[in-house]
Amino acid sequence: MFYADTKPRVLPEFDQALIWTMALLLALGLVMVYSASIAIAEGSRISAHQPTYYLARHGLFAAAGLAAAAAVFQVPMRLWQRGALSLFLLGAALLVLVLVPGVGREVNGSQRWISLHFATLQPSEFMKLFAVLYAADYTVRKAAHMDSLRRGFLPMFIVMMVIAALLLLEPDFGAVVVITVIAMGVLFLGGMNWKLFAGLFGLLVAGFVVLILASPYRLQRVIGFMDPWADPYGKGYQLSHALIAFGRGEWLGVGLGASVEKLFYLPEAHTDFLLAVIAEELGFVGVVAIVAAYTWIVARAFMIGRRAASLERPFAALVAQGIGLWIGVQAIINIGVNTGMLPTKGLTLPLLSFGGSSLVATCCALAVLMRVDWENRQLARGHTV
Repeated sequence: MFYADTKPRVLPEFDQALIWTMALLLALGLVMVYSASIAIAEGSRISAHQPTYYLARHGLFAAAGLAAAAAVFQVPMRLWQRGALSLFLLGAALLVLVLVPGVGREVNGSQRWISLHFATLQPSEFMKLFAVLYAADYTVRKAAHMDSLRRGFLPMFIVMMVIAALLLLEPDFGAVVVITVIAMGVLFLGGMNWKLFAGLFGLLVAGFVVLILASPYRLQRVIGFMDPWADPYGKGYQLSHALIAFGRGEWLGVGLGASVEKLFYLPEAHTDFLLAVIAEELGFVGVVAIVAAYTWIVARAFMIGRRAASLERPFAALVAQGIGLWIGVQAIINIGVNTGMLPTKGLTLPLLSFGGSSLVATCCALAVLMRVDWENRQLARGHTV
């Protein structure tokens, strides 16, 4: 006589699939940054003509990101909620500091970095995480007033306009878009009145149009994006070469390391346009695999958030979903820029592109997401957190 196994299934401590997805993206980032940057490193005096210059730095950034993530994971969500406002004010102070002459470092006309001598800090990258925490805390505190324009929406709107103004002074339009989407998304998920949300959305679209029309260089980017082949050696240069890279890659790519576009044709090949090099070397299949990985991370973030909400943990739920919004929107913008679906914008591909602040900030955000998931699992076991 056979009996069914009635032993309860033990819930794992961590989401193994999510961890492996993030680890594979980090590993692929190391490989592709090296592949995309060899020619640039060999031809630059800054790197002392060392082909492994960007690989070594990206490896150090990845190690720093993992170390920071390990530390961040130890912090309970209740402490993140208590410190949300303080961290947001710290981020705002850093955005002011980066604009101070002699403190902020200017590169290619943008003053977005603070020199730490051994590395540079880009405050806008960490402000994305601080915005997630602050928006989640604000939404929880103002839950009873989410239908009110004056008490629910207006205070958050004023604060975000101040942050947007500081970012535009750098200028960093890409960070403005991402942080605005984070704040809007968290407010909406937290129960904002849909009429207020629709009105806010309309105002933001109008505001972005005005910002584009008021800035000649942004307008030129939009014009170049609409028809890059009209001026392939001018305003359409980056996009036209990115599209050439996608075309050369076809289904399976030309092979790892065999990209032609990275040989001084495609600007920012190891940062903003890394996906174009991936498309050329690994083909359509490689790009689809990356899109699938980001889709999985975002889906898991929303599932983790939904689970936290079912456990009556509204702050943790909104933080998890806010991180999912951040990763998803930034990946969509970068992919859209590389494929010519969006105007050229300087945003990295999360976990893949070269960039110390972006990599460390993203690792910290995903560690917070893993903390939310871990606490959910502990509560499901009947433990306290």
